[in-house]
Amino acid sequence: MSETRRKLTTIFSADVQDYTRLMRADEEGTLATLKRHRDAMGRLIEAHHGRVVNTWGDGLIAEFPSVVEALRAAIDVQNELAGRNAKCPVEEQMLFRIGINLGDVIAEGDDLYGDGVNVAARLQASAPAGGIVISNTVYDQVRNKVAVGFDFLGALEVKNIDGGVPSYAVRIGTADARPAIGISGFGRSNGTAAPGSARAGAGSSAAGGKVAAARRGSLPALTIIAAGLVALNLLTWNDAFWSIWPLLGLGILWGLAWLKQNPWMDRGIGVLALAGLVLLTINLLTWRGVFWAVWPLLAFAVVAGIRWVTRSRRSVGS
Repeated sequence: MSETRRKLTTIFSADVQDYTRLMRADEEGTLATLKRHRDAMGRLIEAHHGRVVNTWGDGLIAEFPSVVEALRAAIDVQNELAGRNAKCPVEEQMLFRIGINLGDVIAEGDDLYGDGVNVAARLQASAPAGGIVISNTVYDQVRNKVAVGFDFLGALEVKNIDGGVPSYAVRIGTADARPAIGISGFGRSNGTAAPGSARAGAGSSAAGGKVAAARRGSLPALTIIAAGLVALNLLTWNDAFWSIWPLLGLGILWGLAWLKQNPWMDRGIGVLALAGLVLLTINLLTWRGVFWAVWPLLAFAVVAGIRWVTRSRRSVGS
């Protein structure tokens, strides 16, 4: 008989949004996609020193000795799956919801039981598709250690727990990852809105939506400005293509804005590629018979290659 003991651990719970609909539409295709996504999730969990405890249907439970690594694993999972889903039609995309809780559980062999697991599952059920919701016990450990934002959601009602469990949505990328849960009077602030106030929560959500909309609108705006500069240059043509340098500056801004809007793209590699493209453009525009950009381009390629290899190893847990 397996030994039964109690321990404090971080529980990671995930399942698929609209799994029944996906299965009705294409059983074999959905199961194949689920296997690929779950394999990727398992590799990332292992890379962050976690352990998959159990899987069933479309669900998965894992545990981590580190709260910070559990959240980092969840963020990496959602970013990687977002990249995979971007290649699929919207109706075929498989989006996971993730909940994370730090709590006392009962361990029997390799299995975990108790309210700590139930809370993680409840948090996961309240998360939006592609989103992450964490308990206040997790938030207290990660708020100054992981470079993401948090939105206070109020006390989430959980069976057998009086007063509910204060919870937070994790902001990853530019998505507005706020589930529709009313704000209660729990009285904890995360620096983005005053908790205990439905008005404050609504204001935070609206502000987040405006920021995301502004970022989405920056690319078309920069494109229009660039087209206007070219038109002005042509209309006032005096044997000089003077708009080339402002266009280069707008191109840099366009590239940075694109990187912000695509969190699946590795930010470091993207910046190196953009810098290399700018150097190459300057070299060509000021050509004097010397390809001086080749050496910095080589250095950028080496750094980007090292970053890609180390990132891939972290992703596969090797």
